[in-house]
Amino acid sequence: MALVVGLTGGIASGKSTVSAMLREQGIPVVDADVIAREVVEPGKPAYRGIAAAFGEDILLPGGGIDRAKLGGIIFHDAGKRQELNSIVHPAVRAEMLAQKEAYIREGRGIVVLDIPLLFESKLEYLADRILLVYVDEETQLQRLMQRNRLSEEEAKARIASQMPLAQKIVMADHVINNNGPLMDTKAQLLRILEDWQQEKE
Repeated sequence: MALVVGLTGGIASGKSTVSAMLREQGIPVVDADVIAREVVEPGKPAYRGIAAAFGEDILLPGGGIDRAKLGGIIFHDAGKRQELNSIVHPAVRAEMLAQKEAYIREGRGIVVLDIPLLFESKLEYLADRILLVYVDEETQLQRLMQRNRLSEEEAKARIASQMPLAQKIVMADHVINNNGPLMDTKAQLLRILEDWQQEKE
């Protein structure tokens, strides 16, 4: 029986780093962000829904969606953010489940669903275990400002659009503390994988 793991974190918490480490261990990762980009490509139903809801203004000259423009609208408007999510999320969920089932049919022991907004979207039910990548608030803010070249105000607005990481800790089955060096993060992950392996035996 495959163990389905929901991997989550917060913006700039290092979830992608942990996701890459899981892949290095040969564990398949179904990435919600990658799928979210695919389902809004021109011609896909979610693309048509977004164009209808937000207007032609958010389209690039080539027909694709201007993610920066759309991001600017939804980060500051909870209603618009919800509207976008109601278009994109069902399409993403359907594709994630299809990929998960394919890996299980292949006989994979562990399948990871990488879902940034797992708790916000109330998707805990999709996973047997939830793994959270955690950093403290100050580290999160500094990393986000550095990574995305944002002002402190912009970075704080993006962080505020998500549930605080401290709140997510109590909802997760396992937590990786990513405040320290990468070797510490990897050591924590390997310990958790070992626990899961023993559970399955």
